[in-house]
Amino acid sequence: MPFIEPVPAELRTDEFVLRPIVADDAELDYDAVMDTREHLRLWRQSTWPEDDFTVAENREDLVDMEERHAAGRAFSYTVLDPAGTECLGCVYVFATSAKFLANATVLPVGGDECGDEWGDVDAVVFFWVRRSRMESGMDERLLAALRAWFAGPWQLENTVYVTSEPFTQQVELLARTDLTRKFELIEPGTPGKRLAFG
Repeated sequence: MPFIEPVPAELRTDEFVLRPIVADDAELDYDAVMDTREHLRLWRQSTWPEDDFTVAENREDLVDMEERHAAGRAFSYTVLDPAGTECLGCVYVFATSAKFLANATVLPVGGDECGDEWGDVDAVVFFWVRRSRMESGMDERLLAALRAWFAGPWQLENTVYVTSEPFTQQVELLARTDLTRKFELIEPGTPGKRLAFG
């Protein structure tokens, strides 16, 4: 099913607020990215962010995200503390038709007989939480809030949450829930698999 128009603009809890990311978030986002860079390299399966990554380079990335969000091609949310003074992570929402997903080989974990169809997935969600907040379990609380948000205001019935196999902390987080591993994604040029839980 297509995303509702307009997509929800905000998710607010006592611990954090999600809103669409904009270029002016570059410094706050950069601080969280660099604090979490070792985890993000596992999550992205790349050397990004490099140790010499700059705020200006981050701003360029955020300009692209802001434009994609405005055009309805993909939706990127910054996760902030309630005061809006610290970035705690990010959430990214894609349709299965997104170019990088369309280029991936998608394998149902249970094989063709399991009945899971990639084409039936309403949204593909990636998220990360700042390193210091992972230590306090905020990633688990964010996941729970996201699941309620996508089932409720977004009106999506079949959302999958994707992580990278090397990012064992997030794999274990997803595996601890009642979500099950539905698909494996193999992207050209990526050394490890991505795992989709739904």
